[in-house]
Amino acid sequence: METTGSSLTASCKPADRVEDANCHVGPSDRCVTSPTSESLGCFARWKLQASRKTDLSKKGSVDEDIEGIVRDINRQDAYFTTSSCSGRVVLLDESPDVSAVQKQNCLWLFVTHGLCTKDDVFSGLQKAFGDAVLKFEPFVLHVQCRTLQDAQLLHGVAISSGFRNSGITVGKKGKIIMAVRSTHCLEVPLSHKAKCLVSEEYIGFLVQTANQKMEENKRRIGRFYSCLKSALHKQNHIKDTDREQKPVRPVYTRRRKRRQEGRRDGDQCEDSVDHEETNISLFNDMTL
Repeated sequence: METTGSSLTASCKPADRVEDANCHVGPSDRCVTSPTSESLGCFARWKLQASRKTDLSKKGSVDEDIEGIVRDINRQDAYFTTSSCSGRVVLLDESPDVSAVQKQNCLWLFVTHGLCTKDDVFSGLQKAFGDAVLKFEPFVLHVQCRTLQDAQLLHGVAISSGFRNSGITVGKKGKIIMAVRSTHCLEVPLSHKAKCLVSEEYIGFLVQTANQKMEENKRRIGRFYSCLKSALHKQNHIKDTDREQKPVRPVYTRRRKRRQEGRRDGDQCEDSVDHEETNISLFNDMTL
């Protein structure tokens, strides 16, 4: 789990929520989504601020399965990650107060970013005092993008990799966030007020289902990473090619004044050409 700018430790927040609340800019720093010099300057500042933030997630570091993805994205000038999770199976002990819309201070009875077993779930249930809920949450990634075009590139990668719930949002200050999400989830209540409501056989079935979803989740992550590397390589290659092949069109301005000297008598003739003023200016008419 990685969260740059806000913490998921204090509450059971949805995993697909954009977490970039600490990337603050003042009222005078509002940016627009068009790639102007002002907006690009804002993005560079936000990227620098994010790189200096401490990872405030419960785990405190990027999940191993997506370290390469996060690293490669953050190496690009046009992107930086704001939150991520490789996917997890978690058993939560929630408050029995069903009126609470936002359940705060949930107790994590068990969590894994890999496969789980029935024993893991049973062990967690023994520690429950409220309503135990078994969840599978798939891979989620939030990336702040420099321009809408950059965001569309990542969005295409996500959709083609199976994360069809992915989307792009634009904030009031011009922050462009591309969220990689899917609906490949699972959420089942197992107990109420510490009393187990389901059979051991059903818990075994849920564990099997959660593990199948985790395996599929890992396959999708692999597809996403492969497509991401291909898309970034192609994009960087196009930029390098355009930079190398962009013709430099020099424009020469030359002004000459010639003065014909008087000719001497006889066969001797002197053609004196005095270049009083020869100005040459070179302009590189390049489009960046």
